[in-house]
Amino acid sequence: MMENIALTTLLLPFIGALITACAPKRYAKWLCTFFALIATLGTLALGWQYWLHDKADVTYTLLSYGTVELFGFTIDRISTLIVFAVVFLGFLVSLYSTGYLTVGNKEHPHDGGNRYYAFLLIFIGAMVGLVLSSTILGQLLFFEITGGCSWALIGYYQTPKSQRSAMKALLITHVASIGLYLAAATLFLNTGTFALSALANLHGSASYIVFGGILFAAWGKSAQLPLQAWLPDAMEAPTPISAYLHAASMVKVGVYIFARAILSAGEVPHIIGWIGIVMATITLIYGFLMYLPQKDMKRLLAWSTITQLSYIFLALSLSIFGSKLAFEGGVAYIFNHAFAKSLFFLIAGALSYSCGTRMLPRLKGVLKKMPLLGIGFCVAALAITGVPPFNGFFSKFPIFAAGFALSHEFWVMTPLMVLVLIESVASFAWFIYWFGRVIPGTPSEEVAQAAPIPLAMRIVLVVLIAMSVLSSFIAVAWLG
Repeated sequence: MMENIALTTLLLPFIGALITACAPKRYAKWLCTFFALIATLGTLALGWQYWLHDKADVTYTLLSYGTVELFGFTIDRISTLIVFAVVFLGFLVSLYSTGYLTVGNKEHPHDGGNRYYAFLLIFIGAMVGLVLSSTILGQLLFFEITGGCSWALIGYYQTPKSQRSAMKALLITHVASIGLYLAAATLFLNTGTFALSALANLHGSASYIVFGGILFAAWGKSAQLPLQAWLPDAMEAPTPISAYLHAASMVKVGVYIFARAILSAGEVPHIIGWIGIVMATITLIYGFLMYLPQKDMKRLLAWSTITQLSYIFLALSLSIFGSKLAFEGGVAYIFNHAFAKSLFFLIAGALSYSCGTRMLPRLKGVLKKMPLLGIGFCVAALAITGVPPFNGFFSKFPIFAAGFALSHEFWVMTPLMVLVLIESVASFAWFIYWFGRVIPGTPSEEVAQAAPIPLAMRIVLVVLIAMSVLSSFIAVAWLG
């Protein structure tokens, strides 16, 4: 039963993309939203069946050559949780797009075309395949599909700047994929299979090559130093795409494949953990310094995303030293951050839709003119900076607890965690600074003349505000 549900959930978005691409333009957005909704129901059905089977982990082989497993599904508490997040957020982004991509948009007056909605569905399907894949070969296939879709969607407006940004994203993430190609080849040569479960059988230099390759590929997709340059420029995409690719899906590919490798291997060389910790800390501080001068709300959120992903890499790297708390905190961070940061991006999109700008100095008095956007801005800022009772707190706290606990064994953890804690407090202060300048007060000219926000966009924002509180409870209950 679970195998059939998983396969149906994987295929539905691809079938929907084909139908959407061929349908009359006026039906494209509704077809996309329908197929995304059905796929979301598929992830819920998959999770329900997994729960009915006492949450027993299971792997299904769908494609093999002789004794070599080429592709299959792994159904466990992590894959079922994350696949729900990426597909559900894909549905919300599709629904939001039906209101955003219209001629009423003050910044980009444009009716969304078949190409937009078809590629969005392909991306949703690729994320399902990557998250559920039981083999590194399957991960590699869908890793590359997400790269192609990101190129098409970042460059959707077809301006010279957006096309350059799309090509930059494609090239950098494709260079990163070399690490995954190397890891797949090395795993096959040493174990005779592409199954992720075979990672537990690696030893010596092969282990370093495979985990090093996976970490390098993860850095590229999740925009970590030295492969971070594509993400800020990718903000040329339509804002719903920025929310999906750069908060919920594409940037989560990297941290997810790293988490899956750690879980599958059981034991990972400690040198990989130290490299992950050091690079996560450097990227975190660098990203924070880079978003300080940003005035464009989307670019600020892009650099903020880079720092938030560094927290996840830090957590997963800490787990290599035996901290189960750090691993579960990292997985919960993937889930929780997807909702909080999507909310922030879609607030930026709503402001650009109604006010014609997303430049923060030109926005003031949002709460008085548009209460929903003011509340959403506040909730998103508090959530991603880790203020209770919002979901970011329940992701960050386990990371700090795990890091300081490991300091009894590794003294260097203490100064590193103190440095990360300082960044967390400073990040909170910076977002509160912009909150004070943008949300309260007398509306600026742009805000005073703001156009009404379509119902579809308002529904999505309300759902994400609720999920910025509820997602942490879902993650804790599901991960146990």
